[in-house]
Amino acid sequence: MVDGNEEEQLLRDLHRRMVRIRVFEEEAGKLMEQGKIPGALHLYVGEEAVAAGVIAHLSAEDQITSTHRGHGHLVAKGGDFRLMYAELFGKAAGYCKGKGGSMHIADLDLGMLGANGIVGGGPPIAIGAAFSNKYRGTQHVTCCFFGDGASNEGTFHEAANMAALFKLPVIFVCENNGFGEFTRQDRHQAVRDIADRAAGYGMPGVIVDGMDVLAVHEAAGEAIARARRGEGPTLLECKTYRFFDHVGVRGMGVVYREDSEVLEWRKRDPITLFESHLADAGVMSADAAAAVWLEVRSEAQDAITFAEQAPYPASAALLEDVYATPV
Repeated sequence: MVDGNEEEQLLRDLHRRMVRIRVFEEEAGKLMEQGKIPGALHLYVGEEAVAAGVIAHLSAEDQITSTHRGHGHLVAKGGDFRLMYAELFGKAAGYCKGKGGSMHIADLDLGMLGANGIVGGGPPIAIGAAFSNKYRGTQHVTCCFFGDGASNEGTFHEAANMAALFKLPVIFVCENNGFGEFTRQDRHQAVRDIADRAAGYGMPGVIVDGMDVLAVHEAAGEAIARARRGEGPTLLECKTYRFFDHVGVRGMGVVYREDSEVLEWRKRDPITLFESHLADAGVMSADAAAAVWLEVRSEAQDAITFAEQAPYPASAALLEDVYATPV
């Protein structure tokens, strides 16, 4: 049980985590459109309640695995804006010395085992970390984030089977935003609810409103507590939506959804909904919320300046931290 002060602190924490994700991603999208960031960015705008609601339960010793849409997970885990933007710019000061970029960003000190450009690449890594946690007798858990498209990959099914078999402390968090890249969910799988697949592996499957940070936080808390007790994995399906395109803000010109659909989902913006709740509960006024946005935007601008001014990796460092197996 938490007292009033602790509950208020939690609510403010959830709000700040979501705002930090939104601001980081909006600024990253602008930088991509300006041609300042190389490569493709897969932005997390609209899905903030999932990362914030789950990761608020975790310590730095708990691990997460991420996806190609992974900035939000690292931000929610406490990622440093300066090191993140530097990585996106390909600068030596970045988390991965500029060599990982957007889709392979990581911070092992925070338990963020990496974004992953391979769809379905995270589940095997997650169960490896979870097995380590159980083998060493820790109370740590691993949260594996993946999308509806990745739930069709064999890696997910093999990981789910092994996690359930060995009762590993892992939570499979499916961020179901309704699309596998440009393909609507009902065109790439027969099931409507991905959580139904949990029954085939002997684990609980839970569906939650991924636009409601409190609902996500409550469901994730139960799954994480279950894992810490040694009772095994849970499949948590969060129904959410990405406001920006598959890549960047406006995407690559592929028409696969109507603007009216996006506008309808934007009416359920998770941050706007939560700020209304905070105001009604007397926890945070509109002015106080605006102050958080101002503070975070200032943090982002300072980080972007740092990243722009940071040097690129030296040519002599080209092969450092690069590994290959002999043929």
